[in-house]
Amino acid sequence: MKHTISVLTVLLCVWESIAASGYKAKLSPEKLEAAIGQKGLKQNLQALDKIGKQSNGNRAFGTTGYAKSSDYVLSQITSKHDKDFETWKQYFNHTYEETRNISVTGPDGEAVDALTLMYNNATPLPDGVTGELVAVPVDDTVGSGCFEDQWAGLNVTGKLALVKRGTCSISDKLKIAKNLGALGVILFHNTNSTPNAATLSAENIGLLAPVGLVSLSIGEAWLARIATNETLTVTLLVDSIFEPRTSWNVFSETREGDPNNVIMLGAHLDSVQAGPGINDDGSGVTAQIEIIKALRNFRGIKNKIRFAFWGAEEPGLVGSLFYTQSLTPSEADKIRFYYNYDMIGSPVPVYGIYAGDNPGDKVGAQLLLDYLVAKGKPAYFGSFGTGSDYVGFLELGIPSSGIHTGGGVPADPCYHLACDTYDNISWEALEVNTKAAARAAAALALSVEDVPPRNTTSVNPRSDNRIRAQFTAWEEVKLEVAGGHTCALKTKRTV
Repeated sequence: MKHTISVLTVLLCVWESIAASGYKAKLSPEKLEAAIGQKGLKQNLQALDKIGKQSNGNRAFGTTGYAKSSDYVLSQITSKHDKDFETWKQYFNHTYEETRNISVTGPDGEAVDALTLMYNNATPLPDGVTGELVAVPVDDTVGSGCFEDQWAGLNVTGKLALVKRGTCSISDKLKIAKNLGALGVILFHNTNSTPNAATLSAENIGLLAPVGLVSLSIGEAWLARIATNETLTVTLLVDSIFEPRTSWNVFSETREGDPNNVIMLGAHLDSVQAGPGINDDGSGVTAQIEIIKALRNFRGIKNKIRFAFWGAEEPGLVGSLFYTQSLTPSEADKIRFYYNYDMIGSPVPVYGIYAGDNPGDKVGAQLLLDYLVAKGKPAYFGSFGTGSDYVGFLELGIPSSGIHTGGGVPADPCYHLACDTYDNISWEALEVNTKAAARAAAALALSVEDVPPRNTTSVNPRSDNRIRAQFTAWEEVKLEVAGGHTCALKTKRTV
């Protein structure tokens, strides 16, 4: 083992010397892999962690933390009179939400630890809402309070509903509660782990009952008391603001390579408001930074490689959907493969490789799987969900894949929490996954012969009916993301 480490160290030193000399070697997957090491990966995450600490604890969309994160990425991936990469920003507007205060006062007058959710609807101020707590029956199979018939016989008008989290999207529960006249919802967590944040999405502003998220133990204790016919009165206060803010995606593309055959990699640059998001998704960001740096040492890139640092992923994949929805059919045709790297350094990692029904998916996915298996990792193919920036590419029929190492217990207990810091990373997983990403990108940058073109059924994209159909399809995609934001692979975005 010591001998293996020494060889890798020598190879990395060799590439650092090559970079300093200005010599460009011919690109190969093996050489690009050898140019990746932990030193740069760690430096980037230290910087992002520091930005989060100095920016109200996060790097969320619409905040100074995001702007500083963007500035840092640009400082690392661009150079003066850049001859290797073209770099640009793509701006968009989205509704920003911030919960300035949330509190839950229990039936005995006690202050209860409560967490807000992104795009939480406000209660009247300054007192919030107070009402009797009504228990919605627990159903861990189809979900508690997910369907209107589960609320049959319950009178929640002018009261607070006590609902268990899980299975269906939280917004479904809150929408029913509001329609039935509930003042608000006390949502209790569905596991013994620390409750974590989720997004209700801007599309649901004004449609949902206000909500406070409490622990499983609190919810079950109140549920037991209600079962004995005890009347519990609870107060919920949510002070939240909404306003439009400008954000942006950052792109960097190799100048060398065929512009009609583009290999694309993406990672989201924003965090949740609860924490600095170093695994979610600083891990993907640092991987892309280091691959860009390494690529500067090579020539012979036959197909362009485009890197995307997505903005406003956490509120609902906003930046990537804005980008993919804006692509013309000819522009989409040129993107031959998309790789998504969202959470690739979880402290207790799984090695999930995305692959869907598109025959092209497996071509790129197999490159990742084969490398990780050869390195002794238990990598496996898993399906896509609705929880990360691959969604828009799937909608366009672009072959796609990526790596996901898991969120929530046990893979990442700090998922969407303040503890998702520099200490919340498996450096072994991050390094091996970055090397896998580099090798796969290099392989397809050299040849897309085995990658089929994107799937499309468009016969007349300029017809009025086709335009209306495309518009409706994208709106449905946004609503699905807003409602679910789930990642498949059974490890992320369970809201």
